Amino acid sequence: MTHLLSVEGLTKAYPGVVANDGVSFSIAPGEVHALLGENGAGKSTLVKMIYGLVKPDSGAMTLNGGAYAPAEPRAARAAGVAMVFQHFSLFDALSVAENIALGMENPPRPSDLSARIREVSHTYGLPLDPDRLVGELSAGERQRVEIIRCLLQDPKLLIMDEPTSVLTPQEVAILFETLRKLSAEGTAILYISHKLEEIRTLCDAATILRGGKVVATCIPRETTAREMAELMVGATLMTPKAAGAAPGEVLLSVEGLTLGAASMFGTRLQNVSLDLRAGEILGIGGVAGNGQDELLAALSGERRAPPGAVLFRGRPVGALGPTERRRLGICSAPEERLGHAAAPDMSLTENAVLTGTVRKRLAGRGFVDWTAARRFAEEVIAAFDVRTPGPANAARSLSGGNLQKFVIGREVLQAPDVLVVNQPTWGVDAAAAAAIRQALMDLAGKGAGVIVISQDLDELMEVADRFCALNGGRLSASRPTAGLTIEEIGLMLGGAHDMEVAHAEA
Repeated sequence: MTHLLSVEGLTKAYPGVVANDGVSFSIAPGEVHALLGENGAGKSTLVKMIYGLVKPDSGAMTLNGGAYAPAEPRAARAAGVAMVFQHFSLFDALSVAENIALGMENPPRPSDLSARIREVSHTYGLPLDPDRLVGELSAGERQRVEIIRCLLQDPKLLIMDEPTSVLTPQEVAILFETLRKLSAEGTAILYISHKLEEIRTLCDAATILRGGKVVATCIPRETTAREMAELMVGATLMTPKAAGAAPGEVLLSVEGLTLGAASMFGTRLQNVSLDLRAGEILGIGGVAGNGQDELLAALSGERRAPPGAVLFRGRPVGALGPTERRRLGICSAPEERLGHAAAPDMSLTENAVLTGTVRKRLAGRGFVDWTAARRFAEEVIAAFDVRTPGPANAARSLSGGNLQKFVIGREVLQAPDVLVVNQPTWGVDAAAAAAIRQALMDLAGKGAGVIVISQDLDELMEVADRFCALNGGRLSASRPTAGLTIEEIGLMLGGAHDMEVAHAEA
């Protein structure tokens, strides 16, 4: 087989850790190749070396049969390598065409670029209006901008990092059709995802990393998702199990909550109502940008709610801030882990103090008890298997998945009566996701009420007792997850209230 890209013995070490240790693999033209591994396995470092963001310590790469050693992303793009990152790099206040022009070395005239965007987006089934402001686009449309920006470079290799984490099932189907078309035209695709059933559907081959080394290869469609997950972690995968307790009293009520958008491109909450009972998990699904951040802020106390709109055990708490709500027993974990849930340059001990001071009694008489704070951070690290040298390490030094485990663990171990989490397993490998889901189910089993806001529909079906959809700042009535199909949920996410009416009339 002729190889488009060959990687031979790539090694990259950082102080205290070898991120990649002699990694070798190859990709053929038109091949869709999965790169799998648990958080911290070395996937990000590897693709950064391929894209020219990181220089390897040793090893070599060849592209199209010639030596390939990009000194920067510009050189990688010139050689035919493009990358769609997990975190979008777009400016909300600029148009689609303006954002795409910023990523081009020599952009054409605006009118020519707009015509080219329309042509390429139509050809690949990703319709885009080049004149629309990015701030007005859905998450799926924003991803289209990133993809079209890459396709305008006519890449020979397209690297995609967690491309479906913000998409509905219908949008995933459209994306896969686009990727299959690119593959048929000879474009190789290096695909990173923790969604193993997607890997089985889409990918021709997979290379599996563990501890920075290649530990296995497989053909995904001939391998079960569980088998791939166990190859990734080198152990038997745990299956989360619910305690099965009957729901108790109503702990948290939201009644007709209407709240304006916090920013120009935010979403206004409109007449949101819900009840959360002791011992249950309420799943809230929604495509990114439909009010998830605003709802969590209203429930956590980051934003004050109108009088009477948020009740805890029958008591109005809408005027209380986060610290007062934590004291009562309402804890939360937002979606953005680095910068919102955790301060990047603070140590894990200091980050433990940020939310744990009240419930874990980490301060007295105006002074932080650093010994107790360190013990709490160590407790989180041990209980949630956070891969880090220790609690003195800065939050930004952790991989995304390990920081996510720390953030969720920090809240769960405070034993809240109500826990509200947004995207609890975003960017987390299968084993870690299973552990986080089990921790949420165990918390509910002990009598807490848990709200899980997530774009991962499989996750919500696995952990939630009831499901409702957030669409345009409106929340549908909840339905038991038992018997609810992924197709029904997908329709609810795109038009929750039409679906609700149709269900009521049926």
